[in-house]
Amino acid sequence: MNIAIFVSGGGTNCENLIRYFEHSETVKCALVVSNKSDAYALVRAERLGVPTAVITKVQLGNPSEVLPLLREYGIDFIVLAGFLPLVPSYLIEAFPRKIINLHPALLPKFGGKGMWGHHVHEAVKAAGETETGMTVHYVTPVCDGGEIIAQFSTPISPSDTVDDIAEKEHQLEMEHFPKVVEEVLNRQLD
Repeated sequence: MNIAIFVSGGGTNCENLIRYFEHSETVKCALVVSNKSDAYALVRAERLGVPTAVITKVQLGNPSEVLPLLREYGIDFIVLAGFLPLVPSYLIEAFPRKIINLHPALLPKFGGKGMWGHHVHEAVKAAGETETGMTVHYVTPVCDGGEIIAQFSTPISPSDTVDDIAEKEHQLEMEHFPKVVEEVLNRQLD
């Protein structure tokens, strides 16, 4: 099964996924797609021998630009790993229940428009939460509104800074995200 990883930023999760599936007999990270030409995730992917592509916001909105690219690489499944733009409806229709997203909070809390990256961790801190975590969910036209596949949490304390909260949540991503992706893909293969 060929997967495409969609990214916008540094790409630690992207690299983690590529390395996790490097020797898999059933899963291949076939393409990394970014909406930002300067996303460090592209450098990480290229270093690991995975083809990359940059798509602008205008291109993302155009099925005749994106679908042929995904067909060219035989993409069966899409994993969003820090991809910030909303996924257009045509892509969700072309890949029904075959697009998943990683969100850096325990949805439904701290999800939706504007809730990404540091904004999420700041909101968690401001709300005085005693735990934070990550959510993997199916992508639907509703931002962060798809069916939850898995969640993992970690305790946080009032003395934790926003950066501490971000680091604790990131550790969960590094540990659990590739395994959850693998479980979802294995269900697809059955």
